[in-house]
Amino acid sequence: MTQPLFSRDSLEAATALVHSRMPATPQYAWPQLAEATGAEVWVKHENHTPTGAFKLRGAVTFIDWLRRAHPEVPGICTATRGNHGQGQAREARAAGLTAKVYVPHGNSVEKNAAMRGFGAELIEHGADFDTAKTEAMRVAAAEGLMPVPPYHLELVRGVASYAWELFHSRPDLDAVYVPIGCGSGICGTIAARDALGLKTQIIGVVSQNADCAKRSAEAGRLVETDSARTFADGMAVRVPVKEAFEVYSKGAERIVAVSDAEVAEAMRLMFRATHNVAEGAGAASLAALCQEKDRMAGKKVGVILCGGNVDTGWFATVLQGGVPTP
Repeated sequence: MTQPLFSRDSLEAATALVHSRMPATPQYAWPQLAEATGAEVWVKHENHTPTGAFKLRGAVTFIDWLRRAHPEVPGICTATRGNHGQGQAREARAAGLTAKVYVPHGNSVEKNAAMRGFGAELIEHGADFDTAKTEAMRVAAAEGLMPVPPYHLELVRGVASYAWELFHSRPDLDAVYVPIGCGSGICGTIAARDALGLKTQIIGVVSQNADCAKRSAEAGRLVETDSARTFADGMAVRVPVKEAFEVYSKGAERIVAVSDAEVAEAMRLMFRATHNVAEGAGAASLAALCQEKDRMAGKKVGVILCGGNVDTGWFATVLQGGVPTP
């Protein structure tokens, strides 16, 4: 058996630290989702965090580690499509640090506004996340700021707290579907599963238009894509993260690719069945379950609603039956 990424004690400590900054989020079984999929569906509501997304958890543990390990650092610098940046800005500013956040041009207007609201200095750079990330890492080095990469063990340890909560509530789940961007979410879920010694299958979900994680896992090596054009911006990544790949390529049962049309339909289903707003990446897990509903019929399945931060215009398009164009 593979050695767990974190011990039970380490994840218990991370969860306690996260709970000092936000309450645990609920997991509910929604009967209309069961009717639609034929499975007993438990939704982990990460849309209910103070930033509307799971990324806050990793920010709590990362900033706590930073203050202890590098007290001389005046601030952080990172790149994001929105949810990571909100969490980092909230926790950095609460700790008395500055927060410089890079986003690509054309990024979500409402996520940008939220990041500024949490205290970020927001800079637009490049055409996509990976280009913005390269610039953020360069600026961090030049200005003496702590670079916050998309994948870091302290980020993953904090993010794993949502799976820790879910598995303590529902240790009998047959499978959990987890969206993949840079990979902290699926790696945290795998880490919690392994630390608890459970047999739950972890199934990754990517966009058909941003499927570097799936291609990499199937090839057994890192595979970049030419573009990552999807309105499910939390999954819009061209370049796989090596450290994350090493975890999910071994720990995930499989990785499923969903289309933007399937994501939009899952957003509509989530809203009809639960009256929760899911952003594109937040609905991807449900989209994958719907795609595999014959395979998962009669099973107990978790889906991670990783965030609900979708721009009003895009959500209006979705509710009217359309698919937003990024």
